[in-house]
Amino acid sequence: MTLLKIQEYPGLKRDKNSNGIVNTNRTQYEEYKMIKYRIKARETQADEIRYTIKEINTLKSELREIKSLLKEIVK
Repeated sequence: MTLLKIQEYPGLKRDKNSNGIVNTNRTQYEEYKMIKYRIKARETQADEIRYTIKEINTLKSELREIKSLLKEIVK
């Protein structure tokens, strides 16, 4: 793999064979991975919150139905 320097971007190099860009700056790469991890964690947390809200709404609906049935029994 032959890497060519990219002007104005010291941490990036171009692979001569595939014409792809490679980040050779390890610190930037680690920061990128950490940011991706945090984004994924937030998405997971948001999914859990949405699921919990859905469960709460289902329980509310079921309680309304039970309450309605109890009122009919009492009549």
